[in-house]
Amino acid sequence: MKNKTHFFVSRKNVLTWLMVVCMVCSAVTRILFNGGAEGANLWSQIVLPIAAAVLFALICLISGKERFYKSAIPVWMISIYYCFVFSAHDFGNYQKMIVVLYCLLMAFIAIIYTLTTSGRYPATWVLVPLLALPVAAQWYLGRNWTPILPDALMVLGVLCVILSLHVHADGTYHPTWGDRNDGRRVRTLAPMAQITSYFQVERNTCSNLFEESFEISHMERYIRQKRREGLTDFGYTHVFLAAYVRALCKYPQLNRFISGQKVYSRMEDIQYCMVIKKEMTVEAPDTSIKVHLNRRNTAKEVYEKLNAAVEGVKATKELDSGIDNLIAYLLLIPGVIMKFVVWLLKLLDYFGLLPKFLTELSPFHGSLFFTSMGSLGIPPIYHHLYDFGNIPAFGAFGCKRRAYELQEDGTVVQRKYIDMKFVLDERIADGYYYAAFFKHYRNILRHPEILDLPPEEIIQDID
Repeated sequence: MKNKTHFFVSRKNVLTWLMVVCMVCSAVTRILFNGGAEGANLWSQIVLPIAAAVLFALICLISGKERFYKSAIPVWMISIYYCFVFSAHDFGNYQKMIVVLYCLLMAFIAIIYTLTTSGRYPATWVLVPLLALPVAAQWYLGRNWTPILPDALMVLGVLCVILSLHVHADGTYHPTWGDRNDGRRVRTLAPMAQITSYFQVERNTCSNLFEESFEISHMERYIRQKRREGLTDFGYTHVFLAAYVRALCKYPQLNRFISGQKVYSRMEDIQYCMVIKKEMTVEAPDTSIKVHLNRRNTAKEVYEKLNAAVEGVKATKELDSGIDNLIAYLLLIPGVIMKFVVWLLKLLDYFGLLPKFLTELSPFHGSLFFTSMGSLGIPPIYHHLYDFGNIPAFGAFGCKRRAYELQEDGTVVQRKYIDMKFVLDERIADGYYYAAFFKHYRNILRHPEILDLPPEEIIQDID
């Protein structure tokens, strides 16, 4: 992947805005020149090319910086449109052969464009003459510029973008086909790891249950120290979360997830989800928050980010977050239609087409869900994973408990423990990897003071 060329277009480039003008003019002139089209011609000669032109402009303006490769979708639509146009001409006895050859030419142009914009085989110098061929063929057959003006403007817009292409020179990875807006596709898995998710589809049927008890004497001293330093609300949740983030530095595979039977990595973005209540009463409403962390965060940074998110929601009158507002609008939809909407959302999520603002709001999309049963005064539970979304790990910890332990010298010592239970998606890592992760997690909690400093080493999940 390092050898790929990643192109992008900038909204600061004059050619980009010239492309927008060309696409808008193409759509307007097409309506003016073909306003009387009906039936199949309406869809093939007006709707299809206008949709392609508008989509191309939107992709370049909105996603041109990071996901310019998606502009290949409207280019394929344009190629299909040209096939319809060319097949309408009469070539006599050679009709089928010429139309087939022309369709193959359009498919070839679309393939070259796709390979170029995705960075696999950059050949921008080839695209300029290739894209001019369909317009030249139309002019030769019709010998009249007026009917083909919308097509000429559309192709000119694509050419403007090609001439304005820049190459990402920062040396970092940029998204390509197969990636999602919330994760990068893991393409180096062993065959067995790749096919497992096709046989084990549902997340809850692939869950492993893990239980651990953590001795908290070091943790209590650490929490008291942080509170003396001014972190007044610093508690066990912050320590458990900061330690989990730090453990990902050495074992990054636990920041992976399964979606659409494919394995993805969130890389540096750790999305922590949590349910909060405004007041600890039965009647008080609850809501979900999502906090973006990264593996370089110290305990103080984790505390500040988490508390800022909590206070930001609690400060609202009705304890509402973005997801609450979205759900309120969805509940206005009749029940029968709502089932279709949910099915459509699941379908879009399966193919990685769910808009980023929805995955950002969704409490079902993230790296980890933590819940504190200790604040409720009860032991931890095994909380199920969600079939919708992609959260691969759900942790719950209970209240403090005391245990009397017999030492080797015959003395009895009282110790304090907190029990924690995890439900984990077994498909993102094997058992050995999980075991190594939790051993490392336990060691960090034994020495929480290391969370005050940035990590010494960060292992990358994917090179």
